Amino acid sequence: MTEPPDALPDGGRRARTGIPEIVFAEGKPAGRTLSLLAELRRLDPDGPALATRCPAPVLDAAPDAFPGEDVTVDPVGRTVTVGAVPPGRGDVLVLTAGTTDLPVARECAATLAALGVGVRLLPDVGVAGLHRLLSRLEDVRRADVVVVVAGMDGALPGVVAGLVAAPVIGLPTSVGYGVAEGGRAALTTMLAACSPGVVVVNIDNGVGAAAHAAKVLRVRHG
Repeated sequence: MTEPPDALPDGGRRARTGIPEIVFAEGKPAGRTLSLLAELRRLDPDGPALATRCPAPVLDAAPDAFPGEDVTVDPVGRTVTVGAVPPGRGDVLVLTAGTTDLPVARECAATLAALGVGVRLLPDVGVAGLHRLLSRLEDVRRADVVVVVAGMDGALPGVVAGLVAAPVIGLPTSVGYGVAEGGRAALTTMLAACSPGVVVVNIDNGVGAAAHAAKVLRVRHG
């Protein structure tokens, strides 16, 4: 008896939802991730294929695994993009409270780029040194959407939402000591933000934040 396939790549998801299927590489053998990327490129050639949470063997093998393709590897964000990244439309600013939040922020930025969204990254402007954010406030206010990546107490999205007119997406990270509880404190703070208009995604979910931002941009820019 023929065994059913263990994965059914969804090549039509981009057309249905605007967000293609993305390979979650964590826990998968490297060869499996690479084959899924190849299959998604075959099924959905209109845009690049993306894998996130890639372990080192995938990051190392990807540049040589797709001859003739543009391959972008981000070892900090642990992402692999196969296929040309489309021109960016709109302007999403991804800012971080600290440098330890960068892996999640870079995952978000790589996802936005793969979705054809213009993205800027502004790191290390957390509430412990609020002057750093205030000195860049005009840059922040230019954005169509702001994704705020923060661990520890997670206070930064509420602060940003009180300063800008753009939609703000809170992206909690699992950074922090003790009672930070792997990002639960940051998540709770963001959900309880007193500044209206903060939307919050799951802990460390850079892909989810990027997907929501991309859909907001689609409504705004078509």
